[in-house]
Amino acid sequence: MEETEDFVGQGPHPVDDDLFKEPMKKRRRSDRDQRFRAFPSVEQSALKEYEKLESRTRRVLSNTYQKLIHSVFLDDSIPNGVKYLINRLLALIEKPSLDPIYIGLFGSTGAGKSSLINAIIQQAMFLPVSGESICTSCIVQVSSGCCEQYEAKIHLLSDQEWKEELKNLTKLLHRTEELDREEADAWDRDDAVEEAIWKLQMLYGNGAERKNYEELLRAKPKGKIPTSRIITLKAEEAEELSVKLDPYIRTHRRDLDGESAETQIWPLIKHVEVTLPKSEMIPEGVVLVDIPGTGDFNSKRDEMWKKTIDKCSVIWLISDIERVSGGRAHEDLLNESIKACQRGFCRDVALVVTKTDKLHLLEYLRERKVGNRKLPADSKVLEASDLVYTVSAQEYWQQALLTEEETEIPKLRGYIRKRLLDKKRRMVTKYVTEAFGLLLLTDSFNCMENLPNEFLHMSGLRRFVEEKIQLLEKVIDQCFAHIKQPLQEGVRNAKASYRRILGTCLVRSRGNQGFHQTLKAVCLKNGIYASRTLARIDLNEAITQPIYDQIDPVFGGIFRAGKPTGSALLPHVEAFKHSLQEKMMEIGIRSGWKYDSDKKSFLIQEISAILGGLEDYILRKKRRIYESLTTSVQSDLKACYEEAAQIAGKKACERMKDVIRRGVDRQVAEGMFERAQERMQHQFQQLKNGITEKVKGSIATMLTLASSQGDGLYKELADVKSEYKEMEKLHRGLREVAENAVLRRGMQDFLLKMSPSKVVPPKL
Repeated sequence: MEETEDFVGQGPHPVDDDLFKEPMKKRRRSDRDQRFRAFPSVEQSALKEYEKLESRTRRVLSNTYQKLIHSVFLDDSIPNGVKYLINRLLALIEKPSLDPIYIGLFGSTGAGKSSLINAIIQQAMFLPVSGESICTSCIVQVSSGCCEQYEAKIHLLSDQEWKEELKNLTKLLHRTEELDREEADAWDRDDAVEEAIWKLQMLYGNGAERKNYEELLRAKPKGKIPTSRIITLKAEEAEELSVKLDPYIRTHRRDLDGESAETQIWPLIKHVEVTLPKSEMIPEGVVLVDIPGTGDFNSKRDEMWKKTIDKCSVIWLISDIERVSGGRAHEDLLNESIKACQRGFCRDVALVVTKTDKLHLLEYLRERKVGNRKLPADSKVLEASDLVYTVSAQEYWQQALLTEEETEIPKLRGYIRKRLLDKKRRMVTKYVTEAFGLLLLTDSFNCMENLPNEFLHMSGLRRFVEEKIQLLEKVIDQCFAHIKQPLQEGVRNAKASYRRILGTCLVRSRGNQGFHQTLKAVCLKNGIYASRTLARIDLNEAITQPIYDQIDPVFGGIFRAGKPTGSALLPHVEAFKHSLQEKMMEIGIRSGWKYDSDKKSFLIQEISAILGGLEDYILRKKRRIYESLTTSVQSDLKACYEEAAQIAGKKACERMKDVIRRGVDRQVAEGMFERAQERMQHQFQQLKNGITEKVKGSIATMLTLASSQGDGLYKELADVKSEYKEMEKLHRGLREVAENAVLRRGMQDFLLKMSPSKVVPPKL
């Protein structure tokens, strides 16, 4: 039941706890208007109209809620139907206006992520720009709000989270035996050792790397650490905040001389949130996320790195023009972006090629080698109008070789605005429509006796629903059956190739030099190591990659939106909803339901509302399904990793490799890959159970409310006819707003065509 409870909890508030809760207060008009500063006038007008519709709808819902509360406040017992109605009203009133759109800028150090954000927000040096010895050291989120000042919040690791990392860092630096000269040199050149020494020296000072865990627990950090574990910075001007923020979010590699107190606490920083006041370049509701390319050795930071990628609905893969056509790092980032489409909420991936001012066109065309790219099986990604942007932040400011438009920075801003406008339009349309259905339901509660008995009992509809749910279960089984054969083929491939893959992962070009403690770090983290200097190492993912190679196209197809054909799950769920609505309308008409067309649809709208969260539930669960293979393998190899992590002394690196190889061989022989396959199939079954439980429970509730007038579900309620009429006008207003938007766009296009073309001055 764990899977189903997770979704069912997303519904209305519990009946008894929050029944008389006060709805949240609405936002002031002046604050709302500031949200549109980043949009041109035509888009501003549309947004203001949608905002007005939403605001008035919330007011109608709030008035209705207050009336119902007053009508039942003194009652000893409240009928179940009224409880349901009040909770649904409260849930709609408190529904967030718009979830943020996260746009992840994903790229390696020096790719130009910070420079691109600076150009988009029109602040040339706001975020530090990477140099040869400087890099952005953590996840940085940039958004705009209605605050009066520039503000940054630096979130630090908790005390317990840092203790966990500190313990692992000291384990990496702990030598149980004396090493010969060659091994000692290799130790000193080890990337993981350098990283650990640097972090400890940064936080505790020189010599910290020679202290043990207990000694460092007693040591006092050089920088001041607030008890809240959050540092808040504010400034009137962008440049002022930039100066304050700079030492927290960038690091000077391996140079501790003259480090500020702020820089000294860098190892504790988890992530940074920056808020701009009333930006005219980035609209409120959009969050630009500067994501480092490899994750982090700290478990919490690494977990946040992956979750941040997964919650981005848009990923811009940032790559320098000089490095875009090759390199392991770029390929790894592309693969990680593709995986985000498979397991997360991402529906749009684009390659943003930076520093195009460095491009020598003839040389580029001669040397460019076009390789095949594996893209996710998601038509929305493949059908995107822009899969590649070529930008130049430097030329955006200088405009020596390119015009502002040619730098494509304005094009990216336009993409952001369009994305937010489309989401706002969809959200308000759905919100107003759902609210209208709820007011129809409320108004109908007072006239249930007028409904014909044939419709109230709905025996035909109940049988139809039961049959459709059984059909839905079969369809879900058929969708998931498509993954079975690729899974089996992938398991066979994994068993045939895991030794070769593991051997490649455990070999470095310079042998064991500089790899001893890095391998130990991999084992301490159950097969995963992420640092700011090396490519990410994930042994579990590497040896399961042959399975993912087989299932990825099918997996993407299962969770793809589109026509209800083949293996796609979501269209079949949508088809189930429509068939149920059509059947309800058919029975209503056949039974002589002679209300006007609006009142006919109140139960139909309720079906849409109670099944509306199903897509989000499915998308949330697909991450657990997708990662179940690597999670299963990691769990089976945990004892092997722990054994290898304990090895120290002479020839430790080879001995660790040997333990890992033997451990993997043993687990494969005992059915490790088959268990991973079973666990993924079990996760699919859990998802099916969650879907069907939700459908059965919600539809049963709706049918009970619609057909049980005599069972004490209803009572005479307060008169809400005025609220119903107001909601009816707002519902009609949706069409007017859409028509106005089309008219304004047409007028704008006409004026642009009629205006004389701009003359671009010749380039010298």
